[in-house]
Amino acid sequence: MFRSIVRLQSQFGNVFSHCKVCPRLQHVRCTLKYSTASAERKKFYQDVSISQGEGGLYEINLDRRKLKTPGGKLFTVPNEALAIAVATEWDAQRDTLKFYTMHLTTLCNTALDNPTERNKDQMISAALKFLETDTICYRVEDPPGLVELQKNEWDLVLHWIENRYDVTIGSSSSILGPDIPEETKDTFRQHLTSYNLWSLTGLEFVISQLKSVVLSLGMIDRYLSVEKAVLLSRLEEEYQIERWGNVEWAHDYDMYELRARTAAGALFVHLSSETSTVKRKLMQD
Repeated sequence: MFRSIVRLQSQFGNVFSHCKVCPRLQHVRCTLKYSTASAERKKFYQDVSISQGEGGLYEINLDRRKLKTPGGKLFTVPNEALAIAVATEWDAQRDTLKFYTMHLTTLCNTALDNPTERNKDQMISAALKFLETDTICYRVEDPPGLVELQKNEWDLVLHWIENRYDVTIGSSSSILGPDIPEETKDTFRQHLTSYNLWSLTGLEFVISQLKSVVLSLGMIDRYLSVEKAVLLSRLEEEYQIERWGNVEWAHDYDMYELRARTAAGALFVHLSSETSTVKRKLMQD
């Protein structure tokens, strides 16, 4: 299990160093509760640990104080793998707590508090709306260089997902985009139904970052790397930058931020789907 977590971290990037989230910490009766009001705060704890509570759920402890969600619920996660990943975010903090580096924590908060009060069907419908405006389905008519680039780069992914799920999606240069068949939507709806509520939270987050169901599923299915999925989602922007130049630091910052958010979401999907616990090797006498 631990090796699996390491492999996922390697694949999806160092999300613990770059992810962006904004919770705030405050003490409440020897527990910990936070909101999204502050980006940083002086670190007030030394040790981070996890423990198994009621119903087999895992909790995060900061100097024996239990973490709480912004809604006041006890912060619990469904498996040990995800608990270790979240605890790593907290343990990685130094003198100042940089909450914008703790995306997994925020995704857990979202799953626990469900601030938009949506059920699973509503979350699936929201995710599928991106299919109608999917990034790689909208093609330009000029300049010729960008037309060719979109065809060469995006068509490969489009053909892969159509074969993978036995669906028809297509592309269009019309402002209305392609006409997605209802059968295609039904197929993806059925597929997304297999995800639990936590995984859907992560998947919807990834889709919102890439503005693409196709690229997101390609990455979750490990057909695409995080770096490749992000690059494909920014294909037109990268083309313009290569042609006209850019403000280097701004471009690099935007790229790293998008990679980090996307990696965190993808890692969250995989870890929240994990049902087993970390197996520890028994010590021999």
